[in-house]
Amino acid sequence: MKICAAGICAFLIAMAFAQSSTPPGPAKTSPEAEKSLLTIPAGTSIPLSLKQAISTKSAKDGVPVYAETAFPFVVNERVLVPAGTYIQGKIERVQRGGHLKGRAEVLIHFTSMIYPSGYTVLLGGSIENTPGAEKTSMKDSEGTIRQDSDAGKKAETAAGTAATGATIGGVTSGLKGAGIGAAAGGAAGLAIGMLSRGADVRLEAGTSIQMEIQREVTVDASRITSRREVVVQNE
Repeated sequence: MKICAAGICAFLIAMAFAQSSTPPGPAKTSPEAEKSLLTIPAGTSIPLSLKQAISTKSAKDGVPVYAETAFPFVVNERVLVPAGTYIQGKIERVQRGGHLKGRAEVLIHFTSMIYPSGYTVLLGGSIENTPGAEKTSMKDSEGTIRQDSDAGKKAETAAGTAATGATIGGVTSGLKGAGIGAAAGGAAGLAIGMLSRGADVRLEAGTSIQMEIQREVTVDASRITSRREVVVQNE
């Protein structure tokens, strides 16, 4: 009996040691928690409103950009991104318009989303379109905003200067003087065009833009709504 009892004790000690030395497995997510995890698909477009003015004349690489969702984004009758959610990003690259060629450009990427409840989610977002900005267009799929060409305006300035020179030359020296005046005026107009930069990209505060989600984002639906909103809804 003593031998049997000793054997049982040794077995129990060995089992306890084996259990204590076994590394813990990955934490399991409860079914309730899994149900609250929802996904915003890649390629989703969300309308935003800029909270600050941005201009290639003064903007610098790395400067923070702040925007706000203008309309709720809903999936399967669930609001995943309510209106008024803050979107934060930064300027990745900025280029001013050149004197002779090269248009002004700015590239902005969005990096995080802050819900009214304070819940914060990391994201990868770019600008898909700028419906609220005039004289701009999208250059590439990265989200680079480019100022429309103003070559026609510069040509108009040169032509107007040449016409003025021709008028003055014609009045003072006849036809020959008109030709000389036109040439001088054209040269002056060309010089003005060379000295002046191309127009800057300028997005005013409140400008409507479209953000595209570049990769899917998982959000916890139970953390989207603030406690105050829950109390109001229950009342």
